[in-house]
Parts: sequence; C-alpha cells; structure tokens
Amino acid sequence: MTEHHDLPIRVRYAETDRMGLLHHANYLVYFEMGRTELLRARGLSYREIEDSGYLLVIIDVGCKYKRPARYDDLLTLRTSVQRVTHVKIVHRYELLRGGELLAEGHSTLACVDRDGRPQPLPELLRGGAGE
Repeated sequence: MTEHHDLPIRVRYAETDRMGLLHHANYLVYFEMGRTELLRARGLSYREIEDSGYLLVIIDVGCKYKRPARYDDLLTLRTSVQRVTHVKIVHRYELLRGGELLAEGHSTLACVDRDGRPQPLPELLRGGAGE
C-alpha cells in the first residue's frame, strides 16, 4: 500500500491575495486534494466509500505556515497516513517548493454513518499505518 503521495500543484492567480501570496485558507483545500489523491493511488475513491455507507468527517485540522507560496509557484504536496485507529485516520502534510518546506499540517478524519454515528473504519481503510 502507498505510504505517501506527492501531488504537484501550481498556485493559480485566483488562490492568491492582493500581495500575490497563496491565501492561507487554500492550504486546507490543498490538503483535501492530497487526501483524495492518496486514496486514489491506493485504488479507492471517496465516492466508493460513501456509496458503501461510510462518511469520513474532519474532526481536527491544523497548519503551520513556514514560508509563503506565491502565484505561479510549482509546489509539491506530500500526504501521508500518520496513524489509523478503529474509527479515525490521521494524515500529515508537507507543502514544498523544491526542497524548501513552506507549510506542514495534519488532519484527523472520523468514520460515521449517514446519521452521524461513529462507525468502525471499513477494512479497506485500515491498512495505512499502525495504531
């Protein structure tokens, strides 16, 4: 199973502020893109998981900004599974420009059913990292 996934991202003009810097909220959007592509690299999709009756909801997210990304920068988002428990998955993110770390973040997703009740992760999601 894939331990991490690298996603190339070009900063678009619409994602920047008046200073030409990547707006802070877009880092979280990039993190979601990373989770989605990591799952896809494992041969799965959120659609398949949701169609099976499982929903993955964010219960914690954070980002430490080290250096700014700018319009037209070519970045690499490295997404990895840091920890998997009975009902949660913790992801780690590193946003890089070349070898320079611009931001690092994390998110915790919990598995719930359509009524919002916690559910055990489906077996196909438990192979990411140790508990």
